[in-house]
Amino acid sequence: MSGKAKKNRYEYMTQTPVPKLIIRLAVPTIISMMVTGIYNTADTYFVGRIPVNATGATAAVGIVFPLMAVIQAFGFMFGHGSGNFLSRMLGAGKKKEASEMASTGFVFALITGVLIAALGNIFIDPITRFLASGDVSAETLAMTSDYARIILIGAPFMMCQFVINNQLRFQGSAVYAMVGLIAGAIINMILDPLLILVFDMGVTGAALATIFGQITSFFMLLIGSTKGENIHLRLSNVKINSYYFTQVINGGIPSLFRQGLAAVATALLNKAAGQYGGEAAIAGMSIVNRVMMLMMSALIGFGQGYQPMCSFNYGAKLKKRVKEGFWFSVRVGTVALTAMAVICFVFAPEVVAVFRDDPDVVAVGKEALRFQVLVLPLNAFSIVTNMMLQSMGRGLKASITSSARSGICFIPAILLLPLFMGLRGVEISQMIADILTLGITIPFAMSELRQMDDGY
Repeated sequence: MSGKAKKNRYEYMTQTPVPKLIIRLAVPTIISMMVTGIYNTADTYFVGRIPVNATGATAAVGIVFPLMAVIQAFGFMFGHGSGNFLSRMLGAGKKKEASEMASTGFVFALITGVLIAALGNIFIDPITRFLASGDVSAETLAMTSDYARIILIGAPFMMCQFVINNQLRFQGSAVYAMVGLIAGAIINMILDPLLILVFDMGVTGAALATIFGQITSFFMLLIGSTKGENIHLRLSNVKINSYYFTQVINGGIPSLFRQGLAAVATALLNKAAGQYGGEAAIAGMSIVNRVMMLMMSALIGFGQGYQPMCSFNYGAKLKKRVKEGFWFSVRVGTVALTAMAVICFVFAPEVVAVFRDDPDVVAVGKEALRFQVLVLPLNAFSIVTNMMLQSMGRGLKASITSSARSGICFIPAILLLPLFMGLRGVEISQMIADILTLGITIPFAMSELRQMDDGY
């Protein structure tokens, strides 16, 4: 990169007014996250229209979701770990270290993705039995295995596209990241109805549509990484050593905990729902999870506009800009989530019925959705705090806050509440976890924000 290019990137990231910079970085990310959220719900939507055993097919897709979350967890770990580091290095003017981390993080993800694909298919039967509830029928279990096998084959592409996407974002190239994700989403949404309904491939078609979308995103993002000022991925820059591995883990382990625990939480949720309400409850809770994920993706997209600004300016020792960006993101996120929460609370039955118009499924889904959106606005503070801590390299604090919502707070709730309250305990577990998460997050956020009042 030329000296002029370095100056342009540095001035853009450190001198653009904070609200304007975050919005510029966030808008493409919000669009890509929302589109990704929509196509993540597409499988659930279209399998719910299969003429035979649609409820079982919907349950099968929901059962495999934790497995997809594990794959995404490793992708985010390598993507956020390498992206946070390279952004801080660019802010500090250390291009060589940033370039080496970009290529090394990509190779870490590729190797891990191949291992997951191979081992997952070897042990597919015990994996699907573990993920499914004992009350799931043999037919639903078979559909679960069919869906999972294909999803696992796409693991290397899924993980690597997460890495490139996040590296582009942390360099300030949110538009390239957006184009790559949207391209895959479009392919997935076109193929879903064709393969599932027209060609009558059922859940197998849903899985194929998903991985074809991921493969498309991978190649589009790979092309995007060669454009403009972006760091190019080169084999000669790969440095497999303890230094870069440690930096990836420090910056990425919060994402692994967050996504990995989300997988564990979803598996436990499916088991509890199956135990207390059968396949209709699994389907209902799966739909609610997808709807919540869609709404949260908007907040996450906005927060991801804050992350590169945060890490770059923290590396450049401009802490007041980091703090200003934090409060701006929290305010905007809270307002947006409040508006979405009101809509979903009022129209909860209609929202669930869009995916599966089964009275038993709607009965469970509408209650769970209403409980969860009651506390949805609280997540703005919790998630933006986690993103700030992770972007600043606060590995331990970020790991705790990222583990709270789906792990530290949710797992005890989903294990204990149904014992005393049955299905209602399943429906309110996430609401309780979100309240407790805020209590954990506030002290961590305030301690870091107070430190930013000093010096810079």
